[in-house]
Amino acid sequence: MKIAMRIHAICFILGIILSVTSLKAEEERLWQLHAVDIQAPYAPAPMANGCIGILPQKEPFAVEHVMLNHVFDAASPHVVSRVMRGINPFCLSMKIDNKKVDTSNISGWQQTIDMRRAVHRTGFHALEKADVSYELCALRNLPYAGLIRVTIQACKDMLLEVRSEMGIPDDYSQSSIRYREMEADGNRMYMLESDATSRFGYRRVASTSSFLFNGEQIKPMYDEATRELFFSIQLKKGETFCFSLVGSVCSSRDFFDPYNEAERQVIYAVHEGEEALMQAHYRLWDELWQGDIRIEGDDDAQRIVRFALFNLYSSCRGGSRLSIPPMGLSLQGYNGHIFWDTELWMYPPMLLLNQDIARSMLDYRFDRLPAARKKALAYGYRGAMFPWESDDSGEEATPTHALTGPFEHHITADIGIACWNYYCVTRDVRWLQREGYPLLKEIADFWTSRVTRNQDGSYSIHNVTGADEYANGVTDNAFTNGAASLALKYACQAAEICGEKVPEIWREIGENIRVLQFENGVTREHSTYKGEMIKQADANLLAYPLGLITDEYRQRQDLEYYAERIDQKDGPAMSYSVYCVQYARMGEADKAYEMFRRCYEPNLRKPFGVISETPTSNNPYFMTGAGGLLQAVLNGFCGLQITDEGIVQLPSALPSHWKRVTVTGVGSDKKTYVRER
Repeated sequence: MKIAMRIHAICFILGIILSVTSLKAEEERLWQLHAVDIQAPYAPAPMANGCIGILPQKEPFAVEHVMLNHVFDAASPHVVSRVMRGINPFCLSMKIDNKKVDTSNISGWQQTIDMRRAVHRTGFHALEKADVSYELCALRNLPYAGLIRVTIQACKDMLLEVRSEMGIPDDYSQSSIRYREMEADGNRMYMLESDATSRFGYRRVASTSSFLFNGEQIKPMYDEATRELFFSIQLKKGETFCFSLVGSVCSSRDFFDPYNEAERQVIYAVHEGEEALMQAHYRLWDELWQGDIRIEGDDDAQRIVRFALFNLYSSCRGGSRLSIPPMGLSLQGYNGHIFWDTELWMYPPMLLLNQDIARSMLDYRFDRLPAARKKALAYGYRGAMFPWESDDSGEEATPTHALTGPFEHHITADIGIACWNYYCVTRDVRWLQREGYPLLKEIADFWTSRVTRNQDGSYSIHNVTGADEYANGVTDNAFTNGAASLALKYACQAAEICGEKVPEIWREIGENIRVLQFENGVTREHSTYKGEMIKQADANLLAYPLGLITDEYRQRQDLEYYAERIDQKDGPAMSYSVYCVQYARMGEADKAYEMFRRCYEPNLRKPFGVISETPTSNNPYFMTGAGGLLQAVLNGFCGLQITDEGIVQLPSALPSHWKRVTVTGVGSDKKTYVRER
């Protein structure tokens, strides 16, 4: 009897262990994205750390380019600025028995993006002689550096040769590559180095790379003819060999002496060692993932939503005083400039889940307040007038052929709303006094000089481009007017908290800006709008995120009227996310889920689920779409809302097959919110 009871107890314990192990494996699976067919369509996914972005490709060891955050040069003579690609120190190639490893001689290829650890893994069988795997990451702990870790298991006796070179894109006019061997505190180091001047001379960029051998005594050589650093080693069948390549990229934007800093960062990495570097990288990503979204009942949605969050986390970092361009750190799309995409789409999820990153995005605007003042003065207005497209200078960087630069003024109100919401979440009165209110005051002064008073005492805003950029030079654009009225209201509230006198004109204008309607009560996008195709949601933004239309009947009218007027071919990804939020809050789960799917499915690109800007484009990750997708879940299905009293959870409905949404790490006190069916 006792033996039987013991066997039963042991079986019971083993069952628990197996169950827990199975649950952990299932949970781990939801953190990973896979590719298994090298011949299939392939949209690359960037690996970034807020300062550099590395774009891996499917070919063995291929890295398309390295993007630099907010490092600009002119795109061409007398043309606006364009963000630069960096010198690429991650150019690896491999030979086995003197034959180069490439797509023609590998099998069993697969790639995995591990979102939890922020690494991009590739594995394959090469030349029927070796199993090769490597993982690439943009180090979170060294924001100007990245690491590639390689493991080779020999299936036969073989000669392995590995080469590293510097990739210098055509963003540069002058460049040099050199080899340096040096000793630091008894450690012999062998480094490949490069520096270059941008094509039009705005910036200098430097890069350094070095192999790491985990204590093995291997001396790399320098090939003068090809300007490559290389090593070779004989491997026996069954032997496993590991090495890493660490590379850094620094610019004169961030360092007075980028050449020596790039070298210094690699020396630091060599002394730290691969394991310490990776453990610090994992630790910082664990901290980021305190703010997470968990969806039970829909594994596909879980991965897509988490990938959106992963990409936003990758694109910025607290303390950098930088923001996020529409394409993040994946490529040069939109010249790497900062738009309303930041404040209206990407910033709200960051404000809920990571206030350090949100603060950085606001710091970016505050630092460029003097330039915004100059722009207002240049156009005959008071206060601060922020550019539609901002580069590092904070001046207008929109190409001159685009009317959005001179006329898309709602960006100034969008920044004011973001500023107030930061205070609502953090309740940081000192920040409001020192930075928030001064910024809001300048924005309010701009709008008082921008509006026109009508005979009936109402106010209009003439000659603008609204969120719907297909309509230029219109009067009383719904979103522009609504955003301006809120910016004025928040400036009044901030003044009262800071003990400042509130100009009466702010209140008068804010309460009397026109929002037009058709005869049937549908919000009219602008004074001459007659139902034509629109680029993206505009009038619908008055219900969410602005919260100016609260009546459900009016919201539903606006939703039904405008949803099918959006450009289905070239409209950007995020419009349907605001529809999802509104339907979810009205309790219409099926309609909300329909809109949720429409805000990303047409834009998904294989194999990892990269979201492109439009249903017909194929750019790498569109960060604006990520922001919209996250708002659909956070503010829609989970019902989170930022109010004057802080974060609250409103009633909302989940899709019928979703069991639960759990959002962790919300707000300054890192609260957890749950929505169940």
